[in-house]
Amino acid sequence: MAIDPRSLLRSMFDAAVGAALPSKCLASHLPPQPQGRTIVVGAGKAGGAMAKAVEDHWPGPLEGLVVTRYGHGAPCQRIEVVEASHPVPDAAGLEAAKRILAMVKGLTPDDLVLCLISGGGSALLALPADGVTLADKQGINKALLKSGATISEMNCVRRHLSAIKGGRLAAAAAPARVVSLMISDVPGDDPCVIASGPTVADPTTSADALAILRKYAIAVPSNVSAHLGSPSAETLKPGDPRLAGVANVMIATPQMSLEAAADVARKAGITPLILANDVEGEARDVALVHAAIARQVHAFGQPSAPPCVLISGGETTVTVRGTGRGGRNAEFLLALGVALDGHPGIYAFAGDTDGIDGTEDNAGALLGPDSLARAASAGVSAKAMLSNNDGYSFFSAIGDLVVTGPTLTNVNDFRAILVLP
Repeated sequence: MAIDPRSLLRSMFDAAVGAALPSKCLASHLPPQPQGRTIVVGAGKAGGAMAKAVEDHWPGPLEGLVVTRYGHGAPCQRIEVVEASHPVPDAAGLEAAKRILAMVKGLTPDDLVLCLISGGGSALLALPADGVTLADKQGINKALLKSGATISEMNCVRRHLSAIKGGRLAAAAAPARVVSLMISDVPGDDPCVIASGPTVADPTTSADALAILRKYAIAVPSNVSAHLGSPSAETLKPGDPRLAGVANVMIATPQMSLEAAADVARKAGITPLILANDVEGEARDVALVHAAIARQVHAFGQPSAPPCVLISGGETTVTVRGTGRGGRNAEFLLALGVALDGHPGIYAFAGDTDGIDGTEDNAGALLGPDSLARAASAGVSAKAMLSNNDGYSFFSAIGDLVVTGPTLTNVNDFRAILVLP
């Protein structure tokens, strides 16, 4: 059976996304109805779709508010869906966070707070701590995004600058029962890191946050330094009694999506090799490692003989030094192309499962053995584009961007490298 490499890779991506859609994975995790009220709150790129799934399957009355990224909303009747900015927070997210915090106060043990959490919630649920302004958070967010900091490091800082993250939302809801349904977009599926853990105890400290800012040479205003040096910056720690009634439930993870993609490959007669679901590091460095493994497969049949496909997830970072239009998946794929240099029989896809690679309009892109040659014939240099962090423009020039629009879920990045004989 002839294999269409591009169609296969795209089908694998579609399967990865499909496995994490709230319409498919949320209903079975809903808790029993409470005796009292049900308040639904939440934040993240999947927030609107999660709210819709709750409405479609909840048997009793409910009310609430979730905040999602602009363009990622869903039609709901009883739960209000507010759209706000990501990855840099804005006033709409701040107002939504204020309203969410107010909604969960004054509840009783008979009430249920159903919290819907997915990736992107850190920026969308933006409620600065006392003494910290939205402008402060915006500036620090922008600097962190360009610095090459990992998602865990960024969210450590965000938790300690927030009035709602790091367990504070759940603390405000006490003594009500709190059930958080989570879609993981972070390496290791640490619930403390997903959306900066509004219902989760946080083992990190404000001193850790300060150390991260120093590590990446990010200057902060004196009021922010003062806040991080004060006791009020501390998040809720493990064992805090205010979190005793909280259940944090993972309903979709990167591993689940990688396995769905692997199943597509297997059915096509291709051996799938899941390398890891939690890859981190500089995108172009990760690309060098993936390229080396692909060449080893092609030349020596190790760790598997072709045809096979190398699959990985996680979240890489990009230290921005150029002025191009990037996205970490386009950066990874362009660096992979440069490293492979037209190697025959190797095709690749890289994309973000939320449908947005960084801040661009594409989910990701496709790479083939002829990509660099086609670009060169159009006067486009892969190495020059890579040095300018301009992966988007490179793949746009050869018509190989993949545009899906918002997928309404988010289980991090998806990478697949197909090695044919």
